[in-house]
Amino acid sequence: MTLRQEMLAAAGRAPRLLGDSRRAVAAFLRAQQNADGGFRGRGEASDLYYTVFAIEGLIALGQGKDTRSLLPSTALRVLSTKDSWCLFPIRRYLASFGDGAGIDFVHLACLARCWADAGGLPPETGAALAGRIEGYRSADGGYSPNPGAEHGTAYGCFLALGALEDLGMQEIDLGAIRRCLFALQRDDGGYANERALKASTTPATAAAVSVAKHLTGTADKAAVGFLLARAAAEGGFFATASAPFPDLLSTATALHALAGLTRHSRDFAQACVQFVEGLRADGGGYRGAWLDEEPDAEYTFYALLALGHLSPLL
Repeated sequence: MTLRQEMLAAAGRAPRLLGDSRRAVAAFLRAQQNADGGFRGRGEASDLYYTVFAIEGLIALGQGKDTRSLLPSTALRVLSTKDSWCLFPIRRYLASFGDGAGIDFVHLACLARCWADAGGLPPETGAALAGRIEGYRSADGGYSPNPGAEHGTAYGCFLALGALEDLGMQEIDLGAIRRCLFALQRDDGGYANERALKASTTPATAAAVSVAKHLTGTADKAAVGFLLARAAAEGGFFATASAPFPDLLSTATALHALAGLTRHSRDFAQACVQFVEGLRADGGGYRGAWLDEEPDAEYTFYALLALGHLSPLL
């Protein structure tokens, strides 16, 4: 499976824990779609970044237990026949970006991922899009959101690898990506997102561990230990050793990275579920942390990802 498919398969297990709340969560995500076919984030305009999370959240909610046999493109077609949102406006929205000329690295990766969710795009357009992503390769062989950078970032490597897989690219320099990530590991076993940063963070470490696990099936014990040390007794994961409270991004990415590498206790899993569910707003969407007042499609998908990983533990 690709990085994207691994996340979708995990998020697709969330409905077991959601129960009747599944309808409200799906309704929240559908309500984020605009007339142009895209999905909005914190503002009113459609945004490729939030469109990824909305589409994949709806796919996860539509897959139910059939995560092994139901491909993402099929899931979209099934959902489009019985829900108010539809595959065709989404594809029309994606087509408006052509081969990605004029958009930044993060949105290029989002465009590739959206197209993969929506059934793919013509090979020549995919090759052009892959070429634009390659334009963000750093001098050390990794990927950075800044073109021409000397060093890549953990997030950049994760996004680029996933996008190139989604575009069907076979010639990916995996060794260079691994070397770039290795240089980002710190003495505490965790990873910083950038070379210039001294402190490790949970999201950056989760990105590095997820890539390592995806490529080799395992990850080093120090990085796993760093993530486990960020677990909060009250449920969830802290972003750093000094963070005042856990957050949903750190929780979802840490659980995803640790899946298959360690086993959490049932008590901790229950505490994590309570933490995640405590972030759901009245309208069905999820907030990023206790002090965040506004839900969005991104955090709603991360809630599904976290719940999907917790589901088999309960």
